[in-house]
Amino acid sequence: MVRMKDRIFAKTIEKQFEFDDEVAAVFDDMLERSVPFYMEAMRLTQEIALNRLDEGSLLYDLGCSTATLLLNIERMLCCDATLIGIDNSKAMLEHAAKKLAIYHSNIMLEEGDVLHYPYQKADVIISNYTLQFIRPLQREKLVRTLADALHNEGRFIFSEKVVSEESRLNKELIDIYYDFKKEQGYSTYEIMQKREALENVLIPYTAQENCEMIRNGGFRSCEVIFRWANFATFVAVK
Repeated sequence: MVRMKDRIFAKTIEKQFEFDDEVAAVFDDMLERSVPFYMEAMRLTQEIALNRLDEGSLLYDLGCSTATLLLNIERMLCCDATLIGIDNSKAMLEHAAKKLAIYHSNIMLEEGDVLHYPYQKADVIISNYTLQFIRPLQREKLVRTLADALHNEGRFIFSEKVVSEESRLNKELIDIYYDFKKEQGYSTYEIMQKREALENVLIPYTAQENCEMIRNGGFRSCEVIFRWANFATFVAVK
């Protein structure tokens, strides 16, 4: 499939950020140019997920967007496991379905709310930059639901934008991140536009707050396995 370049915020935006058709069309490009070391973090996520998948295993990807990660996992599978992507954005799932059709994939896509989805017992659950868009109280409830849905020793692998506990350092990291985005071809105007669109939509925690939420939700451990400034990937074990 031809990848479209993200130019959404080059024009004036008068609404909060949402995963609509315009975003879905450029989402793969947006991720790789907006999230530092995105591909490396996803390769690490993929490897950890594959290590837990055996014959008959079940994996969920919450907020699967255009299903790129699921397709990469499916390509590397050495067993008959079920991969299910869940997203509440119809636009994202439509783009994902086109990809799956091209690759004759057996991945299942479900349009639904991850807060109320009827989970079956799973071995792996993945969530990439999804929890941060869920309100804090509901986020904590979801973590408890996911812990209940996993088999013992199951893995919850998730990536999130995080904030620093030290406010001055947090500002420095944000400035470094904006420099990164400029290096990827985003203008100062695009960066500020997106920041305003995400205001009160994306609510990040510190790395410590994420791990505390995970442990309080029923997981026995939670570790940061990858971090670049204010982006982190975690693995929690049931």
